Amino acid sequence: MKTTKRLEQALIKLYNAYHNNRLNPEDCTACAVGNILDNFDSWKHLSDEHGSLKLSYLGKVHQNLGRKFNGYTPQELLQIEKVFLEACGFKTPLCHYNPKPQNPTSQEVLFDGLCSVVQLLCELDNIPYVLDYSKLFEQEDGEPVYHLATFLK
Repeated sequence: MKTTKRLEQALIKLYNAYHNNRLNPEDCTACAVGNILDNFDSWKHLSDEHGSLKLSYLGKVHQNLGRKFNGYTPQELLQIEKVFLEACGFKTPLCHYNPKPQNPTSQEVLFDGLCSVVQLLCELDNIPYVLDYSKLFEQEDGEPVYHLATFLK
């Protein structure tokens, strides 16, 4: 499957973060966006509330200037983070009195968050969802419609 450079780089970073236990939704350097942006926290100034889609003044300036961070606009970064947090079970924007998951760094919670992020990243680049293997299980007259070799090219 053909992907964009930014998508490929983001997937590699998220994959490595997940498998190296460096993914944490409560740490702005280790969340989905933190990992996509090489574990820097400067992106947190793009919004006044973590998990909000509303750009701060600084975020609006960067957005209006057409700036991109590892290929993503400030608005796209806020979308990615919101999707990640909500898929991990947080109510956004984050606030000390909003509900949060019991174990936000469990592999199951993080996996759910990553799947949602990957789906959004694919949508942003107009690419079919790279984790969708449901076609592998489609059958016609008891025979597979698609073969594994087709997906592994």
